[in-house]
Amino acid sequence: MADLEKGVEAHKAGDYIAALHEFRPLAEQGDAEAQSMLGFMYHHGEGVAQDDAQAVKWHRKAAGQGNADGQYNLGVIYATGKGVAQDYTQAAEWYRKAAGQGVAWAQATLGFMYHLGQGVAQDYLQAHM
Repeated sequence: MADLEKGVEAHKAGDYIAALHEFRPLAEQGDAEAQSMLGFMYHHGEGVAQDDAQAVKWHRKAAGQGNADGQYNLGVIYATGKGVAQDYTQAAEWYRKAAGQGVAWAQATLGFMYHLGQGVAQDYLQAHM
């Protein structure tokens, strides 16, 4: 049986093949955290060939289930345009969802987007909240 914690520990240790062995079956069974981790591995080419389309696929599955890491990473993907057409409005939406779950990087990035008016109406008050 695949084990999420074993996968996380293997990933932290840099054993990406072992992590992949744990994450893939769980991701295919619908585990949102495993889906997000698998998306991260595809995004960075860890234990797999780097593949933007696969990263988008797995992050989208995780994000759709409310996984904050998947939401944040999907925001990054839309902001950078890697694997999808660059779309700051979509990036802001995914950052907003992750920020609402307390993801600090999403909160900071969303604030920066409000400061610049990137994908959202420029709003200095929102930028500082």
